[in-house]
Amino acid sequence: MHDPRVPETLEGWSVLHQVFRVRWSEWKRLSPDARREIAAVGARLLGEMEKGSSGPSAAVSLLGHKGDLMLIHFRRSFEDLNDAQLGIYQTALADYLEPASSYVSVVELGLYEMTVKVHQDLSEKGLEPGREEFSRAFGEEMARQHERVKGRLFLELPWRRHVCFYPMNKRRGETKNWYSEPIQRRAEMMREHGFIGRRYAGEVTQIISGSIGYDDWEWGVDLFADDPLVFKKLIYEMRFDEASAVFAEFGPFFVGLQFSASELPRLLGGQTPALHPVGA
Repeated sequence: MHDPRVPETLEGWSVLHQVFRVRWSEWKRLSPDARREIAAVGARLLGEMEKGSSGPSAAVSLLGHKGDLMLIHFRRSFEDLNDAQLGIYQTALADYLEPASSYVSVVELGLYEMTVKVHQDLSEKGLEPGREEFSRAFGEEMARQHERVKGRLFLELPWRRHVCFYPMNKRRGETKNWYSEPIQRRAEMMREHGFIGRRYAGEVTQIISGSIGYDDWEWGVDLFADDPLVFKKLIYEMRFDEASAVFAEFGPFFVGLQFSASELPRLLGGQTPALHPVGA
């Protein structure tokens, strides 16, 4: 395609968020021995997923009424995501988990400025979009970019205590439509947006995933931090840049505490689960 209006994207992990409510009334009717056995089996499965060969999973104890447990699966393919989803439902614990929400996406890096630059460079070389030579040269450049940023596309699971997830759209209203803005203008706004995020780079790990065609919103945003106040400050500051103030629409926010898989029995026992140091 290589439409000069459409920024190219590079893709990495396939991502599935699963949000559950625990059926506490039914759970508490089980005998203590039954609860321990079921929780132990669930913890072993989460432990296998936490550092799985096809990608890691994160477990989050949620705050508020939207759910009790959120699992975030990063996998190489949708098939692997389906394995993770079905694996959860094969455990006895699944009988006491009620699905409350889910989200499907793919880790995405948008190349606004790179798209503009590559189109300009190839045009200056006399290559025209739609021609085989243009497509070959464009594909080679995207392959180089993918290799350059592979670590950002297939990043390791951020081992940080606090987690915030939310979906978002770019506005497509009658008077303000992100997609009708020239790509150069969109690139300028995203550059300003990125400057704010980079100021928080040491305090928060941000994972952007694209969900157009996969879910009800266009992007999903995961934030991992040691201090939850960072979420409030970062998102508040970003509301003042043009890309957010004029064009952003936000979905529901899910906030909670990441915990080690071995701590699942504590969560199910009514205690706050811990996040152990890496390797502990």
